[in-house]
Amino acid sequence: MDRNVGTGDRTVRIALGVLIAIAGGAAITGYWAVGAAVGALIVAIGAVLVVTGTTQRCPIYAGVGIDTCDADR
Repeated sequence: MDRNVGTGDRTVRIALGVLIAIAGGAAITGYWAVGAAVGALIVAIGAVLVVTGTTQRCPIYAGVGIDTCDADR
């Protein structure tokens, strides 16, 4: 799969991913009363954003034909 996540998109994904993962960790430890399972799901969502931002590859973007790298090229 070719890169399809551009620089701006990548920065936003990584930053939001880290913040979402931290929020999920807080939920797991009981800081929020949403439960450990919901907290784990939130951490997973954050991790997906960090991974897709780091690798610059998003399978959802590939499936719908979005490519934010075009602005970078």
